[in-house]
Amino acid sequence: MDDAIAALTTRESWRAEGGAARVHYAGATDDDRYAVEYYADAERVLYWRVPSDGATAEPVPRATVPDPLRRRVRRDLEAANVDPAVEKRSV
Repeated sequence: MDDAIAALTTRESWRAEGGAARVHYAGATDDDRYAVEYYADAERVLYWRVPSDGATAEPVPRATVPDPLRRRVRRDLEAANVDPAVEKRSV
């Protein structure tokens, strides 16, 4: 397992899934449900909106992701010794 992924799994709710680390986030409403994935090989973060009705999750532009979630992801990356600027990189 990649060192960055292993380090992220020590943060609250993160788990390893192959070459990625993933965390789920539930905000104040049913519309604020996201899955966040960090891919170590590509050094990229992807955000997925997770519909409350059980439909398939879909990737979303980071500009639509709530700022508190993006700040949390950057803090978690930094705590895992990953440059938090990777959160802003486009895919």
